[in-house]
Amino acid sequence: MNNSLFNILGPQRINQGNDLKQMLTQFNEFKSMFKGDPKQQVQSLLRSGQMSQEQFKQLAEQADQLRAFLF
Repeated sequence: MNNSLFNILGPQRINQGNDLKQMLTQFNEFKSMFKGDPKQQVQSLLRSGQMSQEQFKQLAEQADQLRAFLF
């Protein structure tokens, strides 16, 4: 018997949903363990060279995408 929902969404979309759920779970774990001011942490990473401006730009874009999804 065919699963019409699975045929419409396809295995790739189902996996994307699972990936998103896993990512949100990991984010919530990170958020609960994070201490301090996020802006100060990022500035410290930039000053020390542990994060480049390009990495910061990429992460900021990803955060904007997530923000639109979450809020």
